[in-house]
Amino acid sequence: MTEYNLYIKALHLIFVITWFAGLFYIPRLFIYHIEANDKPSPDKEILSTQLKLMTKRLWYIITWPSAILATLFAVWLLVINPSFLKMPWMHLKLGFVVLLMLYHLKNHQIFKQFQRDEIKYTSKFMRIWNEASTLILFSIVFLVILKNSLNWIYGVLGIFVLALLLMFGIKLYKSIRSKNPNA
Repeated sequence: MTEYNLYIKALHLIFVITWFAGLFYIPRLFIYHIEANDKPSPDKEILSTQLKLMTKRLWYIITWPSAILATLFAVWLLVINPSFLKMPWMHLKLGFVVLLMLYHLKNHQIFKQFQRDEIKYTSKFMRIWNEASTLILFSIVFLVILKNSLNWIYGVLGIFVLALLLMFGIKLYKSIRSKNPNA
């Protein structure tokens, strides 16, 4: 791989990281918005206004540009290295990227609803929803690093174990928070 390709790869990776940062944080802001909605006035309105501004800035200044740039650099890498498209691990990776894009678009839909003060979700749902990007990230990273040496059975089982651990962590957090609201 030439130095030129490495620059493209580095830029792709940087924007993937910032894209995921946005995808990790936006559901957290949704949770805060849901919980602010239960507060009395004027706290509810003050928090809602601030959270709308924060989500708008995160979404349009960091997350969307990062998603677009990560995708552009990925396409560029595939154009200069078309042999990647013949590799089975790349097909699976692209499948996970499609899932990531669908997750991103669903977050956009939720973002638009929250901007209109249409709150259709619970904070518990959002905590679980927030873990979807974690599962996709783990899947993509392990797939890219291990490539053809990946044992599919162990890989799939590992993702399910991770999902179960994340669900257990959410339940544990909820239990701790119910006992101590300031946690």
